[in-house]
Amino acid sequence: MTASSGKAGTRLLRVIDLETTGQSYGDGGVVEIGWQDLKFSKERKTWELSGAPAARLVNPGHPISPSTSAIHHIIDADVAGAPAFHLVTPSILRVQPPQRLIALVAHRAAFEQRWCLPALTGGTRWICTYKSALRLWPDAPTHSNQGLRYWRNPAGLDRALGLPAHRAGPDAYVTAHLLRDMLTLTTVDQLLTWSAEPALLTRIPFGPLRGRRLADLDDAMLDRILGGDAGGNADIMFSARIERQRRSGIPQPPPAQAMLTL
Repeated sequence: MTASSGKAGTRLLRVIDLETTGQSYGDGGVVEIGWQDLKFSKERKTWELSGAPAARLVNPGHPISPSTSAIHHIIDADVAGAPAFHLVTPSILRVQPPQRLIALVAHRAAFEQRWCLPALTGGTRWICTYKSALRLWPDAPTHSNQGLRYWRNPAGLDRALGLPAHRAGPDAYVTAHLLRDMLTLTTVDQLLTWSAEPALLTRIPFGPLRGRRLADLDDAMLDRILGGDAGGNADIMFSARIERQRRSGIPQPPPAQAMLTL
């Protein structure tokens, strides 16, 4: 049974966004969690945003550093009376019947997964809209959440609801519009598959080759990357391997599958 077929009940995708005080569970805590739902309309056979974006402040258990407040503008006084993350998340990361949570979604979902552990999510699978955007829109000038927002200009996106950037509710709202547009091009199952793989990069993201297109690198440079020059970075290694296969004439899958399952 696929993720997008089967049992009765309203099918739901929940976009999650976290604002935090660090880069991982080990060095930081969550200060805000936001979410935005998409539901599948059986009548229109489309995925549509459901309700308004929502957010909850969270007490991270330690002071918020000035450097992270500079990003999301949340300070200690804002979260002084807020609950802890493990008390907030059960009702957010899971849903009650008759709704059926097909997947949790985030832009660069690996970040959210550092805190939203399987014990909290019940093992729900994740869709990464960053990895999916690289597949569907490889020539976008940027694949950041906000960059895609202004490049795509999704229909129906209320500018006020999408602001301020770097707050959990507005960011989840923006990501949900990108996800909705992706689901007009391909299936939930395909997005889940891409999200479980390393990111398929079009350009080298860092180092001396930063900004160079993989398609423009010569064979010797690709071989050096595959030989370890990428420092073991899984995304670069994966992308170089796919580029090498393309040059070798190995058939590649199309950029997006037709929507065959609903």
